[in-house]
Amino acid sequence: AVPLLTAQDDFVLGLPIAAVLAQRFHLPTVDPAEFPEMVRIQIEKALPFSADELTTDFEVIEQTETGSVVSAVAVRNDQLAEIAAPLLKRDYIPRQVTVYAAQRASTHAPQGNALLIYPEGETIVSAVTENGKVSLTRTLEGVAPQQLQIELPQLALSAELQGINASFPNVLLDETCYELRDTVQGILASPTEIVGVETPPASVKLNLLPESWRLRRLQLARRGEWRKWLIWAGAAYAGLVFLFLACLAYFRLEIGRLDRHIARDAPKTEFVRAAEANWKALAPAVDSRYYPVEILLHLFNSLPSPEVRITAYNQSARQISVDGEAGSAALAYQFIDKLKKNPELQIFQFDMAAPRILPNNHAQFRLEGKPR
Repeated sequence: AVPLLTAQDDFVLGLPIAAVLAQRFHLPTVDPAEFPEMVRIQIEKALPFSADELTTDFEVIEQTETGSVVSAVAVRNDQLAEIAAPLLKRDYIPRQVTVYAAQRASTHAPQGNALLIYPEGETIVSAVTENGKVSLTRTLEGVAPQQLQIELPQLALSAELQGINASFPNVLLDETCYELRDTVQGILASPTEIVGVETPPASVKLNLLPESWRLRRLQLARRGEWRKWLIWAGAAYAGLVFLFLACLAYFRLEIGRLDRHIARDAPKTEFVRAAEANWKALAPAVDSRYYPVEILLHLFNSLPSPEVRITAYNQSARQISVDGEAGSAALAYQFIDKLKKNPELQIFQFDMAAPRILPNNHAQFRLEGKPR
């Protein structure tokens, strides 16, 4: 069955009777908090093993005002590890380790006393149960009528010695042992019912899962959660990388498309640029604001006084220079101020160096006008 399992499966391991020791104890208390310690003491008395070598658990069969009857089950840890070796080798940790007889008892005889007889491997086992809890177990030496005539009465006697009603109102015989039905019914003088394999069996409280296994199971569960988160994170990262690559490919396609459009429109663009350059070169010739006569007119209109005279005028395509002489430096500065304020000459930005004072106290100046 191990190859059919996966690490994520939630399963229960049912132990055979031969692997466990079942004991029925009378405890002088009804306080559940005292049960674990009292059961541990009774188990240590019954078995020649220390508590560290065993895993134990118990179930309450019945309670009265003066005490409680419990079913205690123990298993050796090394034997349990040997049975579960194929599972542990693959890190398959069961959710619960219980006894298969307890599962069958809870399924078919949850109330009252019952005797279960069924095969485990190559042997036939019997289990006495009370209210679905295993009280007494035994492996039958054989299935011959003579052998059953000896062993079943001995089993009933052992049950009576432990205070169990051995009338067995419920005798449950596995369907694979159908040929023993008449023999068992004749020996026990009780009706015998044929039962099949439980799919699935009823759940039981009994849990013999060692603490180290429980911790390992939690560790594996956390590792599985981390693995899931890493897978989701990896998938998200891969999605982001894919989206980035898709966007990059899209942008490259768009850039290529734009480059093709630019290359296709390059002759038209070049024509527009050349036309613009030609118009800029021709602007002084066709724009009346750059006509020398117009500029000279505005220059003379801006003279602040007859004492300011223009002695030289030069003009290139877009730049002018004016040399002159003023009766004083103040008049030269008044001239440059009026030029800057003249609305018809706002296409130029005028600058003037400091005037040179002549021997006759006149001021010789030079100003330049550049297009804005």
